[in-house]
Amino acid sequence: MGQSNSRAPNLDTIYQRYLNDQESAKFIKRVAAAYTIGTLERLAEFGQRNSRRAATMVLGFLGDYSSNDVLGRRLNDADRGVRLLAENGIRELWCRDGSDAQRQTLRIIMRLNGSERPAIAARMASELIDAAPSFAEAWNQRAIAHFQRGRFNDSANDCFQTLELNPYHFAAAVGMGQCYLELNEPLASLDAFRRALNLYPDLEDVRAQVAYLERALEGR
Repeated sequence: MGQSNSRAPNLDTIYQRYLNDQESAKFIKRVAAAYTIGTLERLAEFGQRNSRRAATMVLGFLGDYSSNDVLGRRLNDADRGVRLLAENGIRELWCRDGSDAQRQTLRIIMRLNGSERPAIAARMASELIDAAPSFAEAWNQRAIAHFQRGRFNDSANDCFQTLELNPYHFAAAVGMGQCYLELNEPLASLDAFRRALNLYPDLEDVRAQVAYLERALEGR
């Protein structure tokens, strides 16, 4: 990655070229040649709107898990475009922790969950957690596998651990809320859904669920 200096192209200018030609590969290459990850993180947080959008987008492509906090904060950016780019990018960063072999194992687990093979996914996730207990996404994927198997307490516990390791993991907060719904614990579900919205306010389905639970609990 190149170094940012006074001769580097302005990030807004590079981004505008991308908006005009929609060639994302060229856009990423141009930004990578001109800016370090550290500079992009600062621009994502403190730049003008288009700079924040551009930097957030590129961090989603080029960043690793160390950029998680920056993109996590951008989930609450004042600009909706930045928030959407942060959502897309941060999901990728969650899979970029651990070693190369551990990341490859994670992707296998995700495919197993996606093809509704939760028993194998849960077993492999447990093995990955044993090898890399701080890998938050491994816990989240095991939570998904447990949920598919109807093991809602276990799933909620894994969602909790995911959030302990990665406090920006809004998807785990949503998952926890769904577990507590299944367990008929509406207050705990409401708390989890509210936590998800605090992390990422554009979760409209979750917002509707919060409103429903609030009305239901008021009627008790």
